[in-house]
Amino acid sequence: MDKIKIDKLDYTLSRVAFGGVVVADESQSDANKYVAEAIDAGVNYFDVAPTYSNAEERLGPALKTWRKDVFLACKTEDRTRKGSQALLEKSLKNLQTDYFDLYQLHAVYNLQDVEQTFGPNGSFETYLKAKEQGYIKHIGFSAHSTEAALALMEHYDFDSIMFPFNFVSLIKNDYGSFVLKKALEKKMAIIGIKSMALSVKQESDTLLHPKAWYHPIEDFDLASKAVKYTFSRGIDVIVPPGDIDHFRWAVEIMKKIDQPLDKVDLDTLIGYAKNTVPLFPLKAR
Repeated sequence: MDKIKIDKLDYTLSRVAFGGVVVADESQSDANKYVAEAIDAGVNYFDVAPTYSNAEERLGPALKTWRKDVFLACKTEDRTRKGSQALLEKSLKNLQTDYFDLYQLHAVYNLQDVEQTFGPNGSFETYLKAKEQGYIKHIGFSAHSTEAALALMEHYDFDSIMFPFNFVSLIKNDYGSFVLKKALEKKMAIIGIKSMALSVKQESDTLLHPKAWYHPIEDFDLASKAVKYTFSRGIDVIVPPGDIDHFRWAVEIMKKIDQPLDKVDLDTLIGYAKNTVPLFPLKAR
């Protein structure tokens, strides 16, 4: 597994992360098997959240053997000091750990979210206190709109950003390019989500891709081109869709990641983007 040294995180991360959604609603034995498979593949970055059904409860026991050897990230959508504190404590218990390597503001959509987070009794008070007490080592965020991401980066010197860097949206709408430019300037760890997404969620996805919030790429060759495109834009790590098959695709793609995206590949992606409804931009909510 290709890895990258992230100075702001003081850690060398695998360029593919294991999204906790993979083990959500699975048996503990399957969760154990999937985590062991990821470790064997060289993955050392695990990301989870309390909103992913019972993923925390499954990932905690599955990861316990390797906890000291991996980078564990968690997050919360609660914007209040009291609520985020309670969720942080619950996540630590569920994950059977004393600390998180990275704790993130989760799914920040608009300026109202940003204002509440940094306002009186906002969740950022929890983050700062938890870092001071050693419960979290680094602070990051995930955002789903350009305005929210840019505003967050103005409020605080975050260590990481998780953002949808999707080839269709980037090529067709230039969505995410301003955010990416700012994150690169600030030398943040850049975690790409939706890199293997194709378009908006379809009716068939409820059955075929129940753990995806969008319609994922269903062709391995196209997925490979999309991932290479994402990395070519300066993204450090990707989080694949939340099923084990797409995670395995990402691991397989990394075996040939040294073969650069060429003009033919780029033209193929441009062709797909031209004829595809982009997943982003999302309307602020």
